[in-house]
Amino acid sequence: MAQVSFEGVTKRFGDTVAVDALTLVISDGELLVLLGSSGCGKTTALRLVAGFEEASEGRISIGDRLVNDVDPKDRDVAMVFQSYALYPHLSVARNIEFPLRQRGLAKDARAVKVKEAAVTLGLDTLLDRKPSQLSGGQRQRVALARAIVREPKVFLMDEPLSNLDAALRVQTRADIVALQDRLGTTTLYVTHDQVEAMTMGHRIAVMSHGMLQQVAAPEDLYGRPANTFVAGFLGSPGMNLLPGHLVHGEGDAVSVDVSAGSLPLPRVLRPVAGAVAGPVILGLRPESLRIDPAGPLRADVTIVELLGAETHVICKAPDGSQVIVRQSAQAARPAPHDQVRISVDPDPASTHLFDSTTTERLVAG
Repeated sequence: MAQVSFEGVTKRFGDTVAVDALTLVISDGELLVLLGSSGCGKTTALRLVAGFEEASEGRISIGDRLVNDVDPKDRDVAMVFQSYALYPHLSVARNIEFPLRQRGLAKDARAVKVKEAAVTLGLDTLLDRKPSQLSGGQRQRVALARAIVREPKVFLMDEPLSNLDAALRVQTRADIVALQDRLGTTTLYVTHDQVEAMTMGHRIAVMSHGMLQQVAAPEDLYGRPANTFVAGFLGSPGMNLLPGHLVHGEGDAVSVDVSAGSLPLPRVLRPVAGAVAGPVILGLRPESLRIDPAGPLRADVTIVELLGAETHVICKAPDGSQVIVRQSAQAARPAPHDQVRISVDPDPASTHLFDSTTTERLVAG
């Protein structure tokens, strides 16, 4: 096992910069998730580690070995693809043992490793079947077993659950987490699904337009987003982001004025007020808001989404900004076109401020 390091790695395809000066370390034994929307550079970063793409600039290391000029087959990594990439004419057993045959491992040794991997992933009764006789979840487990038998230094997983239905995704992601925890193999996992990222990763690295936006543990990423992109991207729905400005009152009192109203700034955030000369962006998580006749903010309801256990009340502020209130299904629901008042959870952690120019999070002290 080994850590994986990107040091100022850039990848260009002609005039397009797919990965831009990426510096990131995946610790030995860590499961790190690369998260972002389509085209953000996350899969390119994975392929750079695998050796399928060559870095235009920078250094990539696996353990203490620089691998920029090392062939993919010699990097000691195993990749699990979104499409499974199984050989349709081979049985499950032959698919799993394929990398061992390529290495020239003895037949008896191959059989032992295949059996161990099959038992680990619940495939021991399916070894004689062909991929066409398997469900999507079973095919993905075969792909995982094929990676496991190699006993690589690093697992690379490229959206391996995208082709599974919702129930299978839940089960398979739990299987992958348990497997990685048991094996302790350094794992770089790529996904656009924030639920996968939040539930699986020891840390999450969020990318946008080829650039790393923030890397942190899931709870830190959600609770302390580095900028408005991360704030809006993380969460279902994402953080409400309202343009506004700070207003100084009597003593050290400070409020944030937005088109929907005025909100007192929590005491813990007041020290940043003196350093802000221009406009700000107020960030409020939907779950920290509630419909309240005495609330300081006002908005017009546009849509009410019923999602079983919860309801999303989607509103529009006077300036057109969207405000989403997430509430329990049991709470009284307004109707579309109603004008409502909204209050904010008094917990200081519920209110976030971002610089309007840089979009970076404003932090006291």
